[in-house]
Amino acid sequence: MYRYGFERIILKRIVLTKPIIAFVSQLAKHEQVAWLQLLSAKLPNESIKLDRELSYEQKLQCEIAIVANPDPEKLSQYSQLQWVQSLWAGVDVLVRQLTSNNQIPNFRLTRLVDPILAQTMSEAVLTWVLYLHRDMPKYLQQQKVAHWQQHRYFLPQERTVGVLGLGELGKVSAIRLSDNGFKVLGWSQSPKTIDGVQCYSGNDELITMIKKCHFLVCLLPLTETTNQLINSDLINQLPKGASIINFARGGIIAGDDIVNSLDEGYLEHAILDVFEQEPLDKKSLFWSHEKITVLPHISASTHFESAGNIVANNIDSYRINGQLPISIDWRKGY
Repeated sequence: MYRYGFERIILKRIVLTKPIIAFVSQLAKHEQVAWLQLLSAKLPNESIKLDRELSYEQKLQCEIAIVANPDPEKLSQYSQLQWVQSLWAGVDVLVRQLTSNNQIPNFRLTRLVDPILAQTMSEAVLTWVLYLHRDMPKYLQQQKVAHWQQHRYFLPQERTVGVLGLGELGKVSAIRLSDNGFKVLGWSQSPKTIDGVQCYSGNDELITMIKKCHFLVCLLPLTETTNQLINSDLINQLPKGASIINFARGGIIAGDDIVNSLDEGYLEHAILDVFEQEPLDKKSLFWSHEKITVLPHISASTHFESAGNIVANNIDSYRINGQLPISIDWRKGY
């Protein structure tokens, strides 16, 4: 009896001394609970707790936090953090919030790198490029007024698609476009080589590429350099009648410049999936503009099960060998 009781005490201590991983998020409560259940099931040796359930003392013990749209003020309460794992691929907003005082946080920040996410984005890019390529916006407007008119068909190889941003999402999207017959150009800050894609890099080559694009797809991170990058100056370098797809961040485009170019007939169409304010204000002109397609940030949503596996593997690897996954560069913002 004594030995059994002693073993129970030891086991209880083991449970109590499990390191706590904080889940910090501003998602709806039911979404937070769903993520907590998934991650807890995949990491049975970890104690994952919602931020709102942790005491001040427990927060001081946390070395790891998993985040999804976190309040940066909440993260500041975790003074011993070494590593923050995001459930999203895009972390630029969080980076801006955490470095707004020009100080670099003491912890490392890792974004979600998920091959399924890249495939999902490439599917969206191909879908909406084909939508433009096959003149779907024109036919949609014609249907509204019962107007019957056929438009000239072009082969995919007669269309040039430019992809801004050749990270993992951009690379896979560019390859998928190329595999479907389009002539694909890609641009990034640093030189890249991708089979089937003509790559450009640096500010000097940006306009060189832009001038050739019938369709321009934006997959760039939002940084000081890319903020308002797609403005009237850049738009006017596109061939007349070009269209723009923004699947990156709303702040990369100058909204008024896009609308003006559409109204003037210089741009043919704009597909916008991301906005500076989300949900998009119901009073926004974007909703009613006949040359703008509004999407509710759906181009590449995080896949629940896959993201859970990746985060769990990252944490398991860290526990085994102490190595963190590749983290973002705070100064670059990605």
